[in-house]
Amino acid sequence: MDTQLIMDQLIRHLKFPMQLDKAKLKEDLQKVMATNWIGHYNTNDYSGDWSSVALMSGDGKSDNIYALNQGNGPIKSTEILESCLYFKQILEEFKFDKTAVRLLRLAVGAEVKPHSDYCLGYEDGCFRMHIPIVTNSDVEFILDEERIIMNEGECWYIDANFTHSVANRGTEDRIHLVIDGVRNDWTDDLFFQQADATHFIKPVIDFSDEQKDLIIEELKRMNLPVSQELIANLKKKE
Repeated sequence: MDTQLIMDQLIRHLKFPMQLDKAKLKEDLQKVMATNWIGHYNTNDYSGDWSSVALMSGDGKSDNIYALNQGNGPIKSTEILESCLYFKQILEEFKFDKTAVRLLRLAVGAEVKPHSDYCLGYEDGCFRMHIPIVTNSDVEFILDEERIIMNEGECWYIDANFTHSVANRGTEDRIHLVIDGVRNDWTDDLFFQQADATHFIKPVIDFSDEQKDLIIEELKRMNLPVSQELIANLKKKE
């Protein structure tokens, strides 16, 4: 199949047919608000306050907010998650291995600049889910030049391989529960009820030299065990 045709048909986002309990989400969030939120590590990608707390991480610590699987086996619940019973229930009901589970807060007036992530589309065998807990109508989330409106209590898949950005132009911080996971039969059932499986075929995409350099520099800066493997894979394509 022609690469451009695959790209045109590739699913950028999905809204799943589930509505989570908004009151319970906010109740758990309140237990976390006084925690030390860590500024996002991609410091070149945003302006204002973009911060995070880990609910699950490689070492079980809430200040370990890295999104990459660190290659040390299954991630662990952090001390924060233990008191958040509804968050725990959601994660238990999602029957797939998680590689990162975080709360992400974009403060009033903050903006995440247009960027793309690496290997975070369902066709890569992994994926990212967003569950908005607090948001407002003046949040502008743009994915591949399309504005996506995600409401509180909804659950969305976002193909972060595509260029995306977000600006909080409202008067209240925007806070999402963000879950990165590994594809399996359970997730196939979930995804393919919403879209045809043929729309999750990975095309061969050549990064520009500039894109490769930026990705490699960020992986080096993060200095995680999996970074060297990802760098090697990128360099093979040069």
